[in-house]
Amino acid sequence: MFELSAIKMVRGQRTILDIDQLSIPTDQLTVVLGHNGSGKSTLMSLISGQQAPDQGGIELNQQNISHYNAKTLAKQVAFLPQKLPASAGLTVRELVRLGRFPWRGALGRWRKEDAEVIENAMAKTGVSDFADTLVDELSGGERQRAWVAMLLAQESPVLILDEPTSALDIQHQYQLMALLEELNKQQGCGVIVILHDLNLSLRYATHIVALKQGKVAFSGPACEQMDEQKLSSLYQTPIKLIDHPDSSNSSNNKVAVVCA
Repeated sequence: MFELSAIKMVRGQRTILDIDQLSIPTDQLTVVLGHNGSGKSTLMSLISGQQAPDQGGIELNQQNISHYNAKTLAKQVAFLPQKLPASAGLTVRELVRLGRFPWRGALGRWRKEDAEVIENAMAKTGVSDFADTLVDELSGGERQRAWVAMLLAQESPVLILDEPTSALDIQHQYQLMALLEELNKQQGCGVIVILHDLNLSLRYATHIVALKQGKVAFSGPACEQMDEQKLSSLYQTPIKLIDHPDSSNSSNNKVAVVCA
């Protein structure tokens, strides 16, 4: 569980985040919602330890994350930013191998179990066939799966992803979210992800955190938070939820329709 208290982030004259209290589970598939500029990426940067809050504290498993060193925190949390780092010249296997950094043995030695973890991570994400292919030669969906494989190789119990579907077509968006759902339900990974697509959120979220102008608009179990009034207020746009034409598609059997 992440526990945030009295958080403030200010840049120039603008308050980016102002959160009195927020709990984010680390065993759910949590979707972070909100309009552009609502503070979503800043929140993800804070809970992943990429930056420290100007004010307030963040605890992970009842310990302030500022007390974790880089390797210890990386063993707890794996983070994928919206803008992916450069991967020029790296094969998929070499990229996934980078996820083993926190677990390197004495003097940085590679161990037999490192190779096993790398192969398993590629298998789980369906990129084994591309192991020796340059990452830059993959399609968008394949490339995103390779980066998720790197997160899995890190063997952290919590995966944090900032808008991982933003550059993908519809098919690959759903494939990626299905993969994250599988990792959550079958592998026990906590997933915290920013999404802009309400229907992806309705389909896959088990927990929701919604931000509006840097403050928490609402948060809690997805089944309790996904309603027309809350969503319409969040996006300042009339939104109606209707029954999915195939109610067997998901336990979350609603579809969002913008009525503007």
